[in-house]
Amino acid sequence: MFFGSKKVIGLDIGSSSIKMAELNVKRGGAELVSFGFVPTPQGALGGGDINNVQAVSEAISALSQQIKSRRKNVATGMWGTAVIVKKITIPRIEKKLVAQQIRWEAEQYIPFDVNEISLAYHIVNGQSAADTMDILLIAAQNALVGQYSQAVSGAGYKLGVLDVSGFALANIFELNYGRLRGQTIGLLNLGASVTNFVVLHDGEVIFCRDIPIGGYNYTNEIHKEMGVTIPEAEALKLSAVSGNEVPDQVHSILSSVNDVMVDEIRNSFDFFNASTAGYAINQVYFTGGSSGMPNLINQVSQATQLPFEAMNPFLKIKPGKGFTPDYLQQIAPFTSVVLGLALRNTGDS
Repeated sequence: MFFGSKKVIGLDIGSSSIKMAELNVKRGGAELVSFGFVPTPQGALGGGDINNVQAVSEAISALSQQIKSRRKNVATGMWGTAVIVKKITIPRIEKKLVAQQIRWEAEQYIPFDVNEISLAYHIVNGQSAADTMDILLIAAQNALVGQYSQAVSGAGYKLGVLDVSGFALANIFELNYGRLRGQTIGLLNLGASVTNFVVLHDGEVIFCRDIPIGGYNYTNEIHKEMGVTIPEAEALKLSAVSGNEVPDQVHSILSSVNDVMVDEIRNSFDFFNASTAGYAINQVYFTGGSSGMPNLINQVSQATQLPFEAMNPFLKIKPGKGFTPDYLQQIAPFTSVVLGLALRNTGDS
């Protein structure tokens, strides 16, 4: 979003794992050339901020040994409270004048010092009136931009594209499902500590929000309620998800956290409805490791009264040498963002 370069490797720096993917993009689809992941160093990330740049750089370096790519430019995505995406409406002006106007608009709508942010924008071709235009403002604190840049360069790579994780999610959806004209589509990526919520209309992003909830909510509650360590709590959660026998208290905790997750997600849907008049979501596609929590998606679907469908990020991505369709199916819930980043190229916006 903020910088551009050719032939990149996708790099998704998540709170649970760091993933890299390389694609060969072809007409009508792509081929997966390489993919790998390593655990995120403990305590290295918090709320999207990189607290330990050196540890993240070392993890990326270790990951690069797995994928063995010759490419030296990466596309990575930021997320968290230091990134703001907001749709605004301004009086219609010539497109060439928008760049001059946008900094003043950012001062009105972005809750950061305008002198301390990296700013980008996208003109939305939507339902605005004849005398107005809709603009998607994207702002990130410079400190966060610096953290990602240093983490990448410390691993021996160049920062080819610095994007927003929610936009990468939209990118991979478009590759696989196209630009669905006349439809308003919701995308949910339920990760370890954040859920990316994106809304598309006519294939364009009109809303993007990071909800600070995810799989760690379940782990932390098991840890607190049962007095076990975090690793033990994580193991109990995964056992329950896999259908293995666990104490009844684990199922009770998972059910109570589901209620919290549903409330937070529904509130974000309500916020979208209240702040974006004229659009009604027709369908929601979901992905992410935490989407596999028992009954969670069914409950969210009931709460929002919307149909939910699992997103297949490999619908138009074929397995390259060494990858099987079964393996792609196994990793599919965890790869949407990194694949969306791997699709990036010079001039993307």
